[in-house]
Amino acid sequence: MKSGVTFLVLRRMRTPLMVLLVAYTITVLGLTLIPGVDDQGQPWRMDFFHAFYFISYMATTIGFGEIPYEFSEAQRLWVAISIYITVVAWLYAIGAILNLLQDPAFRRAMIEGHFSRGVRRIREPFYLVCGYGDTGKSLVRALTERDMRAVVIDSNQEAINELALKDYMNHVPGLYADVRQPEHMIEGGLKHKKCAGVVALTDDDEINLKVAITSKLLNKRLPVICRAQNQDYEQNMASFGTDYIIDPFLTFAERFATTLHKPGLSVLYYWLMGVPYSRLPEPLYPPSEGTWLLCGYGRFGKAIHAQMQTLGIPTVVVEATPEGLNCPEGTVVGRGTEAETLQQAGVVNAVGIIAGTDVDSNNLSIVMTAREINPDLFVVIRQNRSANRPLFEAFHADLMMHPSDIIAREVRVLLTLPMLAAFFRDAVNHDNDWANQIASRIVGLVGEVVPDVWNVEIDPVSASAIYDSLQQQQKLQLIHLCLDPRSRETRLPCLPLFLVRGEQAYMMPDEEMELQSGDHVLFCGAYGIAGRMRWVLQNTNALHYVVTGDEAPAGYIWQWINRRQAASE
Repeated sequence: MKSGVTFLVLRRMRTPLMVLLVAYTITVLGLTLIPGVDDQGQPWRMDFFHAFYFISYMATTIGFGEIPYEFSEAQRLWVAISIYITVVAWLYAIGAILNLLQDPAFRRAMIEGHFSRGVRRIREPFYLVCGYGDTGKSLVRALTERDMRAVVIDSNQEAINELALKDYMNHVPGLYADVRQPEHMIEGGLKHKKCAGVVALTDDDEINLKVAITSKLLNKRLPVICRAQNQDYEQNMASFGTDYIIDPFLTFAERFATTLHKPGLSVLYYWLMGVPYSRLPEPLYPPSEGTWLLCGYGRFGKAIHAQMQTLGIPTVVVEATPEGLNCPEGTVVGRGTEAETLQQAGVVNAVGIIAGTDVDSNNLSIVMTAREINPDLFVVIRQNRSANRPLFEAFHADLMMHPSDIIAREVRVLLTLPMLAAFFRDAVNHDNDWANQIASRIVGLVGEVVPDVWNVEIDPVSASAIYDSLQQQQKLQLIHLCLDPRSRETRLPCLPLFLVRGEQAYMMPDEEMELQSGDHVLFCGAYGIAGRMRWVLQNTNALHYVVTGDEAPAGYIWQWINRRQAASE
């Protein structure tokens, strides 16, 4: 991009620079050829240095005077002519410079050059985020709050302008560009050695597909996470090795099915994946017996209906245009916004309704009409546009489905806490009572606030004290990580959720379990506890204290005194 800016400047300024060069050549040469008279009355001609010096300050109209002697009439006439020549030349050159600065191509080249230089200067791992809509904003904020870096590319100039005004903890470079062009992906750091992954979050599946293809072709080592809402595009992305494909409709349908038959596991999911420092959301217990109404049989409606059939819950579909959608038998034709259609579908005796069309106004109208007929309905509503959030919040539905929020939450966990995603993949194999017990323990630890979640890796960098002790054949248990380094009789308010050792995974590991090098442990607990635990992980004296109860001297002098006392005894 630097060469492009240089070429553009040279091309646009070539003529103005030539005009200036010719003007100075003529005026300087003329001043050296026209004879004058020195202070002794002898003939004299100005040399090139003095001529150039005089023309230079005269052209700026500063006017220091005639040097080194007073000019002759011929010289003064030539100076007057030179003033007009150089002033006109400078006006022409300055005008060309101003036009160049206003040229869209030049400004674009300068912006891209500044962006690419900023990306090249990043020295920490970062993620390339393609798309800065609602999902991208949530993800970038989540990354920066965990002291992680991000780079954003979006085809919406207003979104990039908004990014520049955000008060993120870390600077987030942003570029207004088409991510379908590989050069823009490269400018965004696709080939940067510190790029840790690519996330495609645009609302166009075709663009996300192009981002995934470009990433896998130009840098195969990078993990790629893509948003997809069309099954054909999902299959295409999966065919060439896209690491994670997130479909908000399928994801919500699976979570909703979990809420129906394992509400405790659903509570655990929303608590551990909630917004940090926020209050714990109230547990949801949607009715799992009785008939449900499903309004809208598009991609979202089909995903919900498939889960309902798996659970054996009777569901009546309401669809305005059932042609070509393979609607199930008994589908009621209509939008669901009319009381007559809902009554025909059996809203009076239904236990719940799901408004899942792709039009927000229709979804709001459906649930408002349904609640007027049957106030006891459990209401699930789909929100498509973030701008309509105040309307949906004013209705107070029991459960709201917003695709952007779902994708942002899933991607945030995959990037910042991949062990938490693995935990939930194993948690679905446990029953509801098991999930309720864990939820109760979490409430006992943190109260009514979403818990902090962090992972610990037993390696030489992040857990140097533990790692060194294990290398010396010292036996350490998981409970030692949970003791307060200031008072070992006090247990830290934290709970080990998941331990991964090689190919083996341990759900809710026993605290008496011995640690090994390379272990990965997932914890949840009160905020600030992760920092206190870090003392035990990285400080040899703190680890010695929680294991033995002895406070080892920290300084060299105290260690020398301690050794002398031990020797004398």
